[in-house]
Amino acid sequence: MKPSNVRVAIVEPGIIDTAMAQRIGTHASDSPYPHRARFATFFAAVLKNPVPPSVVAQKIVEIAESGTWQLRHPAGPDAIPLLQWRSQMTDEQWVDLHASDDEAWYRGMGLDHNPDKRPKS
Repeated sequence: MKPSNVRVAIVEPGIIDTAMAQRIGTHASDSPYPHRARFATFFAAVLKNPVPPSVVAQKIVEIAESGTWQLRHPAGPDAIPLLQWRSQMTDEQWVDLHASDDEAWYRGMGLDHNPDKRPKS
């Protein structure tokens, strides 16, 4: 796109305190997506220190006003650590982690596997 003078930017936020992030643990137990509880636990752990959506909006404004040709733009305090953590795995390892049983997944994500401490559905 650069030859056409069109800038492209990818905003890569961490976990942001949005209505979606708050609702992830409140889905019905008959969800066709069985991994929902895993992500609810992950989001709940990260949202203990909520990051407002304005952080992402400010990043977008910053990109638009800067004229930069940089492609990737992490947004929020946990974005870079999450991206670094993910980059330490191959795609196959990432897929295997998310296909693993609950105990292995929670351990791989650095979370407590105690079901009593997880958000209720």
